[in-house]
Amino acid sequence: MSLAVCVDLGSTFTKALLVALVDGATGPAGTVLASASHPTTLPDPSGRGDLLDGHDACLGALRARHAFDPEADDVVVLACSSAGGGLRIGVLGNEALVTAEAGRRVALSSGGRVVAVHALAQDGTDARALAAARPDVVLLTGGTDGGNPTPLVEGARVLADLARSGWDGAVVVAGNVDAAPAAAAVLADAGLAHRTAGNVVPRIGVLAPASARSRVRELFLAHVIGGRRLSTRPELARLLRGATPDLVLDGVALLADVVGDVVVVDVGGATTDVYSATEVDPEHASREVVARTRLNRTVEGDLGMRWSAPSTVAAADDPAVAGDAALVAAADRRATDPGFLPDGPEGRATDLRIAEIAVRTAVRRHAGRFVDRDRTDGGGTDLREAALLVGSGGVLRHAGAERSRDVLRAATGEAGAGPGGWLVPAAPLVGLDASYVLAAVGLLAPGHPEVARSLVRSLAAGRAT
Repeated sequence: MSLAVCVDLGSTFTKALLVALVDGATGPAGTVLASASHPTTLPDPSGRGDLLDGHDACLGALRARHAFDPEADDVVVLACSSAGGGLRIGVLGNEALVTAEAGRRVALSSGGRVVAVHALAQDGTDARALAAARPDVVLLTGGTDGGNPTPLVEGARVLADLARSGWDGAVVVAGNVDAAPAAAAVLADAGLAHRTAGNVVPRIGVLAPASARSRVRELFLAHVIGGRRLSTRPELARLLRGATPDLVLDGVALLADVVGDVVVVDVGGATTDVYSATEVDPEHASREVVARTRLNRTVEGDLGMRWSAPSTVAAADDPAVAGDAALVAAADRRATDPGFLPDGPEGRATDLRIAEIAVRTAVRRHAGRFVDRDRTDGGGTDLREAALLVGSGGVLRHAGAERSRDVLRAATGEAGAGPGGWLVPAAPLVGLDASYVLAAVGLLAPGHPEVARSLVRSLAAGRAT
């Protein structure tokens, strides 16, 4: 194979990159030869339309710019998706502060939006609120390996009851490995699609997300996309490699291998996602019940450029900004008309003001504060040593490199050593993923690791202070 087409079937736009896999006349392996985008195409209420129509439009645009045959043996097409609302994950654990919290962290790193977290020990066996959140996948946790088997099996019974009441999601069993077979049998009897993974908390103080992440990805491909009937074409299953945020986190991990600690902020219409890859402080980790991991992701559902614009403005740390009548009105307009595109400098400046609030607030929530020797705000990820802060999302891409860097810098330089200081990046280099390279990196990494590394090196080389 000499070419790869990497496609992100996004919630709003479908983006595609054409990447060279081997050295050639057009450049070395890892060169981005062309890019294309098209509004994401979803079936209408009558069932007409197909998710892959937008994919076809992107392929057509790429062929027009760089002649190739997508059916040829030397072209591989890889795709990820957050279309149709992305991956909705629920968590059912035993204790709120241990297995449920561990499940929440693992679910976020698996590329989903966590829509509900339920703890049996605190909430009993009434999990109707979990079903009401309509999760596609539930991550079932409970117990350390070799411990009490009852919580995991009881959790499986709760989910089985939900299935008999009409919930038709899927389950990843990621608790006490000794109890996992019994829990899986309960789920099978209820007709629930499920996978068994390694325990996310094999012992206190350890968080092991890799196996559960892999099983969530499997269920996303086998159960979620097909269940939503976003496409009637059989090639969708062949093209898809996982949920877009899951693949982006893989790209962030590879970028961190090249440059050191990394933070990526993706500003969308409804949410702002923050990804980080940081070295874990062993001393701090030793004091935690649920250990930190190198890779972390948070999804701020109240911070975004369109649907969430009003709550973004309301979240501003400056009361004068949050109460700015003109800005509030502009945010309301964007929420009412998510397809709104500003056509003048004033409207574009307003978009950037909203983006700045979203970026600063999301990074602070991801990082948390410093209080004595421990973090508050749920125990954030210490980002002070981040070498690179990368922005992504349409608002930043359309603003251009310099203006987007100004937006990103609003989230830096405020980390404090004293109480109340935000653990945000202190003095990172700042860059822009203008071509959505990180999703392509995650898609290419398993089969073409050197090409993926070349892509992240090119992204790192484009950074600027």
